[in-house]
Amino acid sequence: MTNTDAFDAPLTLDPDAVLLLVDVQKGFEDASFWGPRDNPRAEQRMAELIAVWQDTGRPIVTVQHASTAGPLAEGTPGYALKDFVADVTPALHVTKTVNSAFYGTPDLHAWLRQRGARQVVVTGIITNVCCETTTRMAGNLGYDAIFPTDAMHSFDMTGPDGTTVPAAELARATATTLHANRFAKVVTTRDVTRAATA
Repeated sequence: MTNTDAFDAPLTLDPDAVLLLVDVQKGFEDASFWGPRDNPRAEQRMAELIAVWQDTGRPIVTVQHASTAGPLAEGTPGYALKDFVADVTPALHVTKTVNSAFYGTPDLHAWLRQRGARQVVVTGIITNVCCETTTRMAGNLGYDAIFPTDAMHSFDMTGPDGTTVPAAELARATATTLHANRFAKVVTTRDVTRAATA
């Protein structure tokens, strides 16, 4: 099977596939700052993945963004993880100040290599920012990156020409880019949960 074929084949999951929960923080609930979002069931899908990972004994990594200002600033209520993620006891907790979870503390790449893990399932907030950046890096670093698009969400964003692009379109563009350029296997939560319990 060629590498290209692998992206289109049915999903299989390693026994030690790692679930990355990226920036699932209360500050993203501030609609006055972020604007409209897509995928209102994203948190429900994340919770479903957490439950399957806990049931199957696979490792979970939580990632938390520490901004210097704004709703995600460290020390503010928005910095806190959402309750359903805060209740998780992770195998590793990473704190970062940039978009990629691979540029945080502790070193995610070193931890994954030490475990011999080759597969990462990326979920969280924001689809086309920290989730996408982390996934691109995972692919570049040689990991088998899996991207369940319905277990994350984005926000409307305005481009340099003043046009506002809806969150759902941004998420669709991210999924298309990751798939077409073979950064990740783009799937649904249902695909992942089925593979995890097969």
